[in-house]
Amino acid sequence: MESRYKSGDTISGKVVRIIDGDTFTLLTADQKQEKIRLYGIDCPERKQPFGTVAKERLSELVFGKSVHVEFKTYDRWKRIVGVVFYEKENINESVLKCGLAWHFTKYDDNSKWRDMEKSARQKKIGLWADAKPVPPWEWRNQK
Repeated sequence: MESRYKSGDTISGKVVRIIDGDTFTLLTADQKQEKIRLYGIDCPERKQPFGTVAKERLSELVFGKSVHVEFKTYDRWKRIVGVVFYEKENINESVLKCGLAWHFTKYDDNSKWRDMEKSARQKKIGLWADAKPVPPWEWRNQK
């Protein structure tokens, strides 16, 4: 696969579609649609408890808005994986803080993000209100 971007690149555009709680479509200035996956977090899948809530929250945060994506890598589905900013707000962190994602420690060891998840768990907000939330990677393996 030809890589259009390299680590550290910033991709800007307008969010034109929300796919789920951690994935959306970005329309770039050159009118190219790019699928963007939020780096370092994993939201419940659409059919999981809180999956729809996570999608709605991401929509509130970025749909129709111009955002900047700090490119990290591509995933196995060739989506761009990055940290997303709307103005100065870190969207990845916003989703974590409101309790609608797991910090995906398999791919990221940011202690600040680990603490954000821990805080949401302790406050029992978002998906942490559920007695036994199932991580999406376990849920996907069961399907």
